[in-house]
Amino acid sequence: MEISSEEYKVLFIFDGLDECRLSLNFKSDMKLCNISESASVDELLMNLIVGNLLPSALIWITSRPAAADLVPSECVHRVTEVRGFSDPQKEEYFRKRISDQSLTDTIITHLKSSRSLHIMCHIPVFCWISATVLEKMLSEAERGEIPKTLTQMYTHFLIIQTNIKHEKDYQKKVKDEDMILKLGKLAFQQLVKGNLIFYEEDLRECGIDVTEASVYSGLCTQIFREELGLYQGKVFCFVHLSLQEHLAALYAHIYCTNENRNVFDQITKPSLLSKILNKKKYHSLSELHQRAVSNAFKSKNGHLDLFLRFLLGLSLESNQTLLRELLTQTGSCSYNKEETVHYIKQKIRENHSPERSINLFYCLNELGDDSLMQEIQRYLTSGKIGETKLSSSQWSALVYVLLTSEQKMDFDLKQFIGAQNTADEVLQKLLPVVKESRSAHLQFCNLTAHSCKSLSSALQSSNSVLRELDLSNNDLQDSGVKLLSDGLKSPNCQLQILRLSGCMVTEEGCCYLSSTLSSNPSHLRELDLSYNHPGDSGVKQLSDKLNHPNYRLDKLKYVKLEEFCNKLSFSYTAETD
Repeated sequence: MEISSEEYKVLFIFDGLDECRLSLNFKSDMKLCNISESASVDELLMNLIVGNLLPSALIWITSRPAAADLVPSECVHRVTEVRGFSDPQKEEYFRKRISDQSLTDTIITHLKSSRSLHIMCHIPVFCWISATVLEKMLSEAERGEIPKTLTQMYTHFLIIQTNIKHEKDYQKKVKDEDMILKLGKLAFQQLVKGNLIFYEEDLRECGIDVTEASVYSGLCTQIFREELGLYQGKVFCFVHLSLQEHLAALYAHIYCTNENRNVFDQITKPSLLSKILNKKKYHSLSELHQRAVSNAFKSKNGHLDLFLRFLLGLSLESNQTLLRELLTQTGSCSYNKEETVHYIKQKIRENHSPERSINLFYCLNELGDDSLMQEIQRYLTSGKIGETKLSSSQWSALVYVLLTSEQKMDFDLKQFIGAQNTADEVLQKLLPVVKESRSAHLQFCNLTAHSCKSLSSALQSSNSVLRELDLSNNDLQDSGVKLLSDGLKSPNCQLQILRLSGCMVTEEGCCYLSSTLSSNPSHLRELDLSYNHPGDSGVKQLSDKLNHPNYRLDKLKYVKLEEFCNKLSFSYTAETD
């Protein structure tokens, strides 16, 4: 049977863009249109995605969010985000995973008592790790301190998996301590490079014999895994990125305490003089932490954020005690926790973007310091936060507190606006909260078109969950609607309800909205344009899309401001007569 191009389409599935080691430079001038012309794999891939090669073909790419931005937005027609567990699904997982429902209740209660752990449970693999650790610990008579932080949970998990390996591996051909540190070195070196898949040469660089790795992956399948790659070659990976991040942090910590070395010196090219000085220099944990904080802060995609949380958490005495169960030789060095806490708070103060500071608050939580959060909680409890002039660190703390709140995220801007803070400034500071909210109530806030640019960026964010946006009775005008439309056109935008009542929108603004619906027709279902100046042409453009099979829009509200004013005038005349 002959396959006709009119009846069939070719589908390419590229699974794991974030694991790709090809150099994808979409700014390259290399244009490839002929399928018979030879080219490198990265050039073929880029030209397929851009549409130069096989333009009628369908392409489906999977990726972690960190690498999703590698593909230009104009090449993306639809984005599907596979989200983690909701709160009910978290509980459902534990009840199905653990047969003893009384034990399950205890585990769920414990996880809810630690907000940072409960938030992490939206990641299915973290639920699995937590269930493994807590089921074992809560079932034992001498169970010790139950994990309350991320670092404690992962360190317990590593200990449990190593003990399971002992039960399987009677000959103990592989010494655990050496292998854990070698895997840690591999984890760190590849994490810095952004690699999640490793090849045999990567293992050899870290002193890991390939046969040894195969044995270890077979005995410890819950941490390290061996798979067959392209052309049946062996590839290796950690079961989950978070396990790689934990082992990388463990290696960095041990490398400093045992060897008096800083792992970040490995990724820079020091001069001969600095090499000599470094050998004699004493490297403190505080210095390592400061380097780690700085490097994590420089990362554009946050790929060192979780590593940083683990690294700081491992410095606590409670986790040091745990490490002695895992490693026989753990060095000791003087460490001033307050020095690290002070440095983190200084970084928060220096940084004016609350969004980039959020992970630093998680780091403070790992270190057991919640002073900034308690300060903000007092302002929130008093109900006078809108009257308070907040510092940059306090704004960051407020974002963290709101994002980790147990309450449902329905954001209301008015409670944060006061004499000390203008609406546009407050919205910009709290934009990370808007992204994580299901609905944002911004009506009657004296916002200007300037805020529409910020909102547009929020709508284009790959992690935005915003479904309802109310901007009624703000002087946005057509210029604001134009900026907002840029965000509405994004394939990432999943907004369903948009209210622009009384925003001084004219026919021009309606034209922008109509164009938006044409670009992204699958989400917006309700649009309120009442008390504006849409004109007959503007109304018609939008009405044509109402209940159209190609558009989801099923509710359009418009009451022309002129008609409303005429009604008021008639009413006033009738009363005076």
